[in-house]
Amino acid sequence: MSNILAVKVHRANLHDTKAGIFPAIKAYRLYPTIQAFCGDAGYRKTFVSNIETILDLKADISPRIKADGFHVVKKRWVVERAFAWLGNSRRLAKDFEKTVASQESMIKISHLHTLLKRL
Repeated sequence: MSNILAVKVHRANLHDTKAGIFPAIKAYRLYPTIQAFCGDAGYRKTFVSNIETILDLKADISPRIKADGFHVVKKRWVVERAFAWLGNSRRLAKDFEKTVASQESMIKISHLHTLLKRL
């Protein structure tokens, strides 16, 4: 369904593999029944080790997409679709927000708008 469980905006000089643990912790605190996290090949080292050591959970990493044509990668299309839906929001298209809190709020508002349209 592409439901966003947690949002965490961070500064641009912090790499996603290191910052990926922050929304994971936030999501796990809100939904303690989570059994594993998923990520693409960019998250294969630091993120996986952080998930295993800090949360004691498993991280499923999807393989790199090969250049020999289009192939559906299990679970990855759900995440890509959610990002595409967020990309339809004009407010998220540019850096209008001045604070991290307002950016996170706009992501949540945009996602709620998308979910309400699909009812």
